[in-house]
Amino acid sequence: MPSAVFARPEAASVGMSEAKAQEKFGKSVKCYRTKFQPLFYQLTQQDEQATIKLVVEGESERVLGAHMVGEHAADIIQSLTVAIRKGITKQDLDDTIGIHPTTAEEFLTFD
Repeated sequence: MPSAVFARPEAASVGMSEAKAQEKFGKSVKCYRTKFQPLFYQLTQQDEQATIKLVVEGESERVLGAHMVGEHAADIIQSLTVAIRKGITKQDLDDTIGIHPTTAEEFLTFD
């Protein structure tokens, strides 16, 4: 079930946390994280940051959870909810072309 905190910045989450995933799947759990300044804030010279995290299961890299703190976090996480419920993998995200430049595309560009 997705959840959000409507504060400044927003925080939103869907699926398992890293700790819960490790309880269930052990050391095979992988996490991808990034912290960045969205392009909009680079243009305005405001120091607003965004942080995103993807929790995946071992070899299959099935996405177990997605978490974000930053502008529009609730909308972005909400858009991932169905995909996670349907068993999306990190490779599925990697193979998707995002809209550039958006904060949401960061979920599609993890290394």
